[in-house]
Amino acid sequence: MDAAQLSATGRTMLWDADPYRLPGVSDLDVHDTAGARGRRDDDDYFLPPPNPGQRTPYTLPDSDRRRLDLHVALTVAGLAPQPGDLDAIDTLCALDGVIVSTVQRWITQAAES
Repeated sequence: MDAAQLSATGRTMLWDADPYRLPGVSDLDVHDTAGARGRRDDDDYFLPPPNPGQRTPYTLPDSDRRRLDLHVALTVAGLAPQPGDLDAIDTLCALDGVIVSTVQRWITQAAES
């Protein structure tokens, strides 16, 4: 049975595909399961580690850092903030850092007990 007969029966195989209509199909190894999915093992490589000198010099504002810390404390405690709670979190984050750390301590102590 040749490729034309396979196409006529509706059972076209990967190796019978037209490379002009499906570019890249001739590059696949049809007997390799990873190649049939479109990924070859020789294409896989590790990314280089990040270079700290190429990072952008951006620091979070204090209110954003406190907001993240509050969300972390609530998540660790297993308390998901409701949509209406986000306004209260924003108001707390605008306050002094001592107040926010006190609220975080209350949340973590309540979660431990």
